[in-house]
Amino acid sequence: MKKAADVAEDASNSRALELVARAGYAVSGLLHILIGVIAFQLALGRGGEADVSGAVAQLAAQPVGPILLWACFCACAALALWQLGNAILGYRKESDNKLSKRLSAVAQAIVFAGLAATILSFIQGKGQNSRESASDVTVALLKAPFGIVLLIAIGAGIMITGVVFAVRGFMRTFEKDLALSFKEPVRKFQSGVGIVGYIAKGIALLLVGLLVIIAAVSAQPAQSTGLDGSLRALSEQPYGLYLLAAVAVGLIAYGLFLMVKAKTLRT
Repeated sequence: MKKAADVAEDASNSRALELVARAGYAVSGLLHILIGVIAFQLALGRGGEADVSGAVAQLAAQPVGPILLWACFCACAALALWQLGNAILGYRKESDNKLSKRLSAVAQAIVFAGLAATILSFIQGKGQNSRESASDVTVALLKAPFGIVLLIAIGAGIMITGVVFAVRGFMRTFEKDLALSFKEPVRKFQSGVGIVGYIAKGIALLLVGLLVIIAAVSAQPAQSTGLDGSLRALSEQPYGLYLLAAVAVGLIAYGLFLMVKAKTLRT
């Protein structure tokens, strides 16, 4: 058992896995940029699905779509495994092995495993509209015992995550995870896209969580429509198109930040 654990630890700390895993952040960054572009198009009155499924569908529609999807899947799966290894086996630096950091690694492993699963579904030709899938999940949970309570808890959890993202943006705590450049213009760009991106991501998550809670309280699963539905709901508010455009720019900034993170993440 000890030998197997040592092998697993060596694998999780391997430089090759780390390089592929870092590419997972770049993939997530690319998807956020595409989501932001689609959201901006919605603000201009054009069509599109401003969520992960819509972004992956755009990649799949490219001439080298299958190759892109396989590359993205491998990178996200590697990042999920890497973060799972960090959570279970710990980080290289003993000072990083705090409970909060390990729990964060678990959360990231789950997120990127889900992202890899979404990409795989498109590779297999099973990609579906995320608005419909979100509503389907809501219907299933509403029918379950204590389903309303569970949905409210999920919605509150998403909203709390949104608040955490926004606070990280305002407080610039994300900077401690990066090897910031010594060049001032580059360092300002790294910090700038992080601040704007984290705040915009936080707002988007707040909207998603709010719609989940509304769907639970009103027992109307159609209200729970994921990120795309949340952004569309935002556009229907007073000055909503301007707010949607601002969030779209923020999501693009967050995508750029994730690409910066892929290159400069401290390990």
